[in-house]
Amino acid sequence: MSQLEKNDLLNWFKSGEKPKENWKIGTEHEKFIFHENSFNRVGYFGKSGISELLNKLAEKNNWEKILENNNTIALKDHTGASISLEPGGQLELSGKPLENLHQTCKETGLHLKMMKDVMSELGLSMVGLGYDPKWSQFDQNWMPKGRYEIMKNYMPKVGKLGLDMMLRTCTIQVNLDYLSEQDMVQKFQISLALQSVATALFANSPFIEGKSSGYLSSRAMVWTDTDPDRTGVPGIVFDSNFGYESWLDYILHVPMYFVYRDGKYIDVSGKSFIDFMHGRLKGFEGEYPTIKDWEDHITVAFPEVRLKQYLEMRGADGGPWNIICALPALWVGLLYDGQSQSEAYDLAKPLMDIGALENGRVSAAKLGLAGKIGETSIEYLAREMLKISSSGLERRNNLDEKGIDERQFLDPLFHILQNKETGAEKLLKKYNGTWSKDINRIFVENSI
Repeated sequence: MSQLEKNDLLNWFKSGEKPKENWKIGTEHEKFIFHENSFNRVGYFGKSGISELLNKLAEKNNWEKILENNNTIALKDHTGASISLEPGGQLELSGKPLENLHQTCKETGLHLKMMKDVMSELGLSMVGLGYDPKWSQFDQNWMPKGRYEIMKNYMPKVGKLGLDMMLRTCTIQVNLDYLSEQDMVQKFQISLALQSVATALFANSPFIEGKSSGYLSSRAMVWTDTDPDRTGVPGIVFDSNFGYESWLDYILHVPMYFVYRDGKYIDVSGKSFIDFMHGRLKGFEGEYPTIKDWEDHITVAFPEVRLKQYLEMRGADGGPWNIICALPALWVGLLYDGQSQSEAYDLAKPLMDIGALENGRVSAAKLGLAGKIGETSIEYLAREMLKISSSGLERRNNLDEKGIDERQFLDPLFHILQNKETGAEKLLKKYNGTWSKDINRIFVENSI
């Protein structure tokens, strides 16, 4: 096997560059699945389990099953969309790359309908939240995926809340393209500096085990104590010479989890991918990684924004249908219009301090829009972001069949700002009011 050189990996990032007319929008969103009669999270095996749900989804919709040890662990359709399985049975739609937000929102609606049609037969339902509001870590069911077993054993060695991240969180994510290395750098810096503003706007997880957690985004709080080697705000992104090479060096120093061979995940957790590249990985001496090994490795870094062959915005809680559409709208408006990108950079530049941003992550998780990044109010930043994003979407001028442009998908975020009330604060108001602190009401009233 030929040795994988550093230059091969630099070219891998460079091959992600696309002319503006080919830029796409990829949206991913996770949901908690629960039994309607008990509100229990759903295990993999047995009647109305995740296995039966995935198999029925595949059969009814003609999706291809992805198997591991004869268990269905994901589905894929002919367009490139996939449904994957998170560690605690959360289901994620990874949408196909689409040209505009109208298509994104339509795809999301079709996915939710497809899910509900099958789940209703099985007595299941789903809820879009950032964190499991009721069940403890010990109430969860681990899914039968080899990589999760390795992570399960490694996570407690490096942080207190890694298993909670795996089992009890859900997110919405959007993946966006870049034109060149220079364009990637500016987009990365903007989105990393402003990611906590998205965390605040989309905060939707104020409960842990049936009680208020003291955070508006319990999901974001968990990420602050998961694994410092692979999470948070990579300060190198703000260096004056940042580019593919410095990002590559960061990823190469992220400890490995596994090597995948012959359908099996082999535990190499904590070991060095650099050693692997030099043929000296323990247990794989004389063997060199393939590009597929590299693509696996880059998925085990979990910073707030991640560069693969596109940029991933990773700061938002899971949420209801209209919120799912709002996240890609926010970032597309900021980053897919030249004037907006320039204005967003001017907004973000004063925030590009690693200490301020790490503190900002905690502030956003706890206080939402009332938080701060450095001395700057998150509410102020959110208003400015939305103003810039809305203008960018207007200039994009992508119209639906009614002649309405993509700005419509920002409406839920403008509503949050107008009322100064995040999804989390709405839930807390109900919990302390009409719900009389009965957390089961969240499953009834907030199911998708």
